Amino acid sequence: MFFLYILHSKKLNRYYVGYTADLEKRLLEHNNGISTYTSKANDWVFKYQESFPTREEAHRQELAIKMKKSVRYIEWLIGKRK
Repeated sequence: MFFLYILHSKKLNRYYVGYTADLEKRLLEHNNGISTYTSKANDWVFKYQESFPTREEAHRQELAIKMKKSVRYIEWLIGKRK
């Protein structure tokens, strides 16, 4: 099982979109500065998660979201799940 996820940092007021097989481990990596893009903050929290049976499907969805380059779309997606 693989997960698409969206993180948010209140400090930076930014979103991060990624995918992983281990959500807890990945969040720790983001908050401990292991990931370059997210290393500027340590207050990342999950705002959205979606599971996929394969890595390829999770990665495809990640790329689809990133290609939109739209904070409005990300916020719509997050709001849709509430």
